[in-house]
Amino acid sequence: VVIAYEPVWAIGTGLVCGAEDANEVHLFLRGVLENLYDEEVAQQTRIQYGGSVTPDSVDELMAQPEIDGCLVGGASLDAEKFGRIINYVKKEAAVAAE
Repeated sequence: VVIAYEPVWAIGTGLVCGAEDANEVHLFLRGVLENLYDEEVAQQTRIQYGGSVTPDSVDELMAQPEIDGCLVGGASLDAEKFGRIINYVKKEAAVAAE
């Protein structure tokens, strides 16, 4: 099972939720899954962020511990932007490389 979260105010706007705020919502959703099922189900369920992911926002979003992936909308129509998104740089790796 994969769950996708996009703030209603982000749909079709090009606006992206702050990474920490998105992470909090993902943590909340994981808690709901744990209450409905159990911790194992909650941890094994992929929860993706889907609100206007861009080359500028993907690194920060994917650095969040509760965000398991991103759904890419309009940026997927531009090969350069989409290429940058799918080749995001993990924050830990970027720091270690410095």
